[in-house]
Amino acid sequence: MTTYDDAGTLAVTASGLAVNGTPITGLAWPVTKLPTFQTRIQRAVSGRELRTLDYPYPIWQFQLGVNFLRDQNDTRGTGGLGTGFNELRTLYSLYLACYGAYGTFLFSDPTDNQRTGQYLGTGNSSTAAFQLLASYGSGPIFTDQVRAVQTVNSVYLNGITQNPSTYNCPTGLNSTGVVTFLTPPATNAVIAADFTFYFRCRFVDDSLTFENFLHQLWSLKSLKFLSVFN
Repeated sequence: MTTYDDAGTLAVTASGLAVNGTPITGLAWPVTKLPTFQTRIQRAVSGRELRTLDYPYPIWQFQLGVNFLRDQNDTRGTGGLGTGFNELRTLYSLYLACYGAYGTFLFSDPTDNQRTGQYLGTGNSSTAAFQLLASYGSGPIFTDQVRAVQTVNSVYLNGITQNPSTYNCPTGLNSTGVVTFLTPPATNAVIAADFTFYFRCRFVDDSLTFENFLHQLWSLKSLKFLSVFN
C-alpha cells in the first residue's frame, strides 16, 4: 500500500485561506481549477487516429493569489498593519515544509469536498477493503478516486448504517481513502458512505515570489498546485 508524508493542510474558507487551521484573510479572486488528462494521439495520413489515454483519473490543477499577507516581524517602524499577525510566515511554513514541489499537502476545496451516499462497490464475501470514490454528474457519470479523507460520517451496507467499530478508515494527514471492514461484506451487499475529503497536492514550482508592497504587508500573485496520484 502507498504511504504518504503530508506536510499539512491548506483550505479555502469563507474568510480566505487557512493553513493547518490558521486563517489567512487576503485571498484574491478568482480561484481557478482545471481537470487535466493526458492523451497520446497518432494520426495517419488518411486522418484516422489512434488515441491512448495515459491518466485513468484527472490531475486537478489549482491556482490562487493572496492580495495581502500581514507580517508582524517587519520591525522597520513602530506598529503597522501587520501587528499581531503572522500570515506571511504561516504560508511560508507550509511551502517550506513541502520543500517546494517535492512534498505533498492536503487541500480542501469548499466547492468539492464531500459526498453523501456515495456508492463504493458491492461485496463478494472475500474483499474487505474498498476505495472511497467521488462521482461527478448524473449522465454520463464519471467517478474519481478519493485518496485523502477528512471525516467519515457514515458507512452503509444495503442502506443500513454500520457501527464504526466494524470498519476502519484513517483520516487526516497520510490517509489513503480506504475503508476496511473487519468482516468482508456479503456477496451483492451494496457499500456506500458519507464523507468529506481532501485533494492530495504538491506545489507546481520550486520557488515562489512574495512581494513586499507596504510596511508589514506582502502579496503573492500566483500560487499554483496540482493533485498527485501515487
